[in-house]
Amino acid sequence: MDKPVEPGAIDAARGNYPALERWTYMDVAGRCILSRTTRAAVDAHLDERMMNGGDKEKFFALIERARGKFAQLINAAPDEVAYAKNISDGINMIATGFNWKRGDNVILCPGLEHPNNVYPWLNMRRYGLEVRSVKPRNGHIPVDEMNKLIDRGTRVVTVSSVTFAPGFRTDVDALGRVCRSRGVLLLVDAAQSVGVLHTDVQASNIDALAVSTQKGLLGLYGMGFLYCRREWAEKLQPAYLARFGVDLGGAHEASMGDDKFKLMPAARRFDLGNYNYVATAAADASLTELLAYGTPRIERYATKLGHALAQGFLDLGLPVSGGKPGPHLAHIVTIGAMGTNHYGTEDDRLNRLYAHLTENRVKLSIRRGVLRFSLHLYNNMDDVARVLDLTRTFLAADKRR
Repeated sequence: MDKPVEPGAIDAARGNYPALERWTYMDVAGRCILSRTTRAAVDAHLDERMMNGGDKEKFFALIERARGKFAQLINAAPDEVAYAKNISDGINMIATGFNWKRGDNVILCPGLEHPNNVYPWLNMRRYGLEVRSVKPRNGHIPVDEMNKLIDRGTRVVTVSSVTFAPGFRTDVDALGRVCRSRGVLLLVDAAQSVGVLHTDVQASNIDALAVSTQKGLLGLYGMGFLYCRREWAEKLQPAYLARFGVDLGGAHEASMGDDKFKLMPAARRFDLGNYNYVATAAADASLTELLAYGTPRIERYATKLGHALAQGFLDLGLPVSGGKPGPHLAHIVTIGAMGTNHYGTEDDRLNRLYAHLTENRVKLSIRRGVLRFSLHLYNNMDDVARVLDLTRTFLAADKRR
């Protein structure tokens, strides 16, 4: 539920992000910028370590506080959340947790997935797993085709909730309904959605979800969360096991039980050794901000900005991926023709536009041969207007070349 926030409060949030004094920042799909509040939390943690060595019990309390906040953000139970290094780590926890048998299969769309949601499954072929692929349809993950491929051997279907390029939403709800009815685990790579778009794992029938903290969660590199629904987590066997994954009640972290051990409940069995406490301090602060505004409100706000930017580019005659903004589009806008180049586009005019924007302190990315703009709660319509004005100026000058 949204926490009451005064009208316009999200627009005012940008004052907490000093990088915006230097950049028109539209690259949260690559990495976020940090708020002053998050930086202060990191500084406070480092000061404690530097001056006092640190209090381990307080560190553990921090871990549980941030775990609970992330669980609240996605409508899960804290026990259903494990700590990971990043999304790749979380996906591998699921991929290696199955006792694969010949005849099992996983379904995905490699053409629109990040490689780190492809290689873990290819790696499992050594245990007999069949990797079933569907091809993109006009830049979209074809959920209907994935549903048709599900059979008695299907164990997992995996998708990105929003692709990193061209940045379209996936109909996770439709996929989730079918997977739940067929007893198939639905794993979501939420790199480009959680924190910006509202996510309810229960309403969407998501069984597992991996996310890192350096994008929409407004934190640091080197940490992520894995959600795994209790019913599934307790069927999986962690490939790696350490003390934090073993249930010894309230015993000290260095306590050793006997050789007949019990795994921690739900996703906690995937926790390993000591945590990334610095990144957790950052996430704890940024999650507080996200929860205060509420992701339904953030999604409406960021989507409005994304649609305005897309429409502005269309009005300037630029090839916006997906055309007119609609339900497929949220906070990521791409322009150009999809390809495989992450260092440039096949259209030299767009390469020059990229150079023009970066020279004028606009932060964006090139992914799969398209220019990618991505927005969050710290952006506003002035940012949109500035990028469109710079683009208009460039196009006019380029026409005279």
